[in-house]
Amino acid sequence: METLGQDLETMRRVPLAPAHVEAICEIGGEVFYPAGSIVLDIGQAHDRFAYILEGEIEVVDPYTDERMFQHALGPTQFMGEIGFLSGATNYLKMRAAVDTRVIEASRKPMLDLMSRVPELSDHIITVFAARRRRQFELKNSAVKVIGADRDPKVQAVERFLSRNRIPFRSFDLDATDRETVTLCSAIGHEPAVILGTDKRLDDPTPRKVAQYLGLDLDICSQRTYELLIVGGGPAGVAAAVYAGSEGIEALVIEDTAVGGQAGTSSRIENYMGFPTGISGTDLTWRGQVQAMKFGTRFVMPRRVGGLSRREDGSYCITLDDGDELCARAVLVATGVQYRRLPLDHLEQLEGAGVFYSATEMEARFCSNTEVVVIGGGNSAGQAAMFLSRAAAHVHLVVRSGSLAASMSSYLSQRLEADPRITIHYHSEVTALHGDTWLDGITLKTRDAERRIDTRALFIMIGAAPNTGWLSGLAATDEKGFVLTGSAAGQADDYATTSPGIFAVGDVRAGSVKRVASAVGEGSVVVSRIWQYLEDTRPPVD
Repeated sequence: METLGQDLETMRRVPLAPAHVEAICEIGGEVFYPAGSIVLDIGQAHDRFAYILEGEIEVVDPYTDERMFQHALGPTQFMGEIGFLSGATNYLKMRAAVDTRVIEASRKPMLDLMSRVPELSDHIITVFAARRRRQFELKNSAVKVIGADRDPKVQAVERFLSRNRIPFRSFDLDATDRETVTLCSAIGHEPAVILGTDKRLDDPTPRKVAQYLGLDLDICSQRTYELLIVGGGPAGVAAAVYAGSEGIEALVIEDTAVGGQAGTSSRIENYMGFPTGISGTDLTWRGQVQAMKFGTRFVMPRRVGGLSRREDGSYCITLDDGDELCARAVLVATGVQYRRLPLDHLEQLEGAGVFYSATEMEARFCSNTEVVVIGGGNSAGQAAMFLSRAAAHVHLVVRSGSLAASMSSYLSQRLEADPRITIHYHSEVTALHGDTWLDGITLKTRDAERRIDTRALFIMIGAAPNTGWLSGLAATDEKGFVLTGSAAGQADDYATTSPGIFAVGDVRAGSVKRVASAVGEGSVVVSRIWQYLEDTRPPVD
């Protein structure tokens, strides 16, 4: 998956092996689509695999009804993208360009076949992942986000889509190109989220978009699992991969986007195997695809509100809307979140010039303005380096007098040598200026106060653990981090004070706050969970 575009071109020329095609035929049936008929429409569940025997399937522009791409799918190729693994909503209109015959297999039998034949699975998933990546980069989707530059609610939807690698098109209301002007005129020059060809989302939220796209999943159809993984950061995703590979029936619950705090990082350079760096979103998205390959399910954005224990020793989680899910084991991988500053008007300016992540989406607000980043850790340093490419200048505000204790040496040296970045030691932001959008901050140093005119402030300070939902069932330290191992009176490094509850990653007291260590812990803990499940498995009559 390192060269997705090249993989896709290669797979176009390499058909499935004859034995694989025969296996698909055994679980599927032949279907005929006359020329012009819709094979899979926008909004339908991606619930079937289609292998083309004869004919041609094309992607259709839903607004012009014309072919969207020069090339179409032909004999020996197959239809679909990565959403097939979870049965998500389809967002590309697929049509038979000529009379077409396909072998169609339902999703569940096809996934079972892929699990039994790894060579088939590898081929299909490589193509599916490459297609999703290309669709995301080319912005081929029936989801339109309009006015993220004006409305924090629309911006939250755009951030959710971007961080989850869901293709969408974004339009700024003040853009002057013909397509944007035409679209904005049609909707009345107001911020909006458009789904499909004509569905306008009232009061847009990430949850509503997720429901339309099938990311929220029909969890009501299954309420009991072997393992619930709470948190979709590096630790949770790594555990999801290994749980699936070990045959543990697991569900990952994430309240924002897969990737966690690491997903807000534009570039991670010290993760083994990626010498030129990789974004946190890309790293964890690849892990999510790998986990789905093994059958682990993801549900988002859903927040866990509480935890209870049943008489049989299993646990039940209550979600934000009252839904309840139960499992014999729970893995706490909720990580940490950046702390908020005690500044007046902070809340109303969040998303309107005040941000907590630095990705391509936020970088577009930094053009031709001075940018202020608050924080002395690696995330703040990576954000400053990344944003300096778009900003007029970057100011890094650090409370202490050095970066040595909180930031990797390679990164601090780059920051200090970069003329586009100024580091302000022994400094803090004491005031925000602006009504509907940030237009400046007050910077206090040891010697004086000054105003910096800016439309973009990035707050990346400290870390508060997300553990309130544990309802006291697993002990925490005075700061809220989960006690594990000897601190919890346990021989297992990741066991908590309650049997069946484990914790990994940044949320664990005493953990090393690095992506690599989180991935390692998420990988290792699964063997302990598997053993716990075996030791406590109810006897079979």
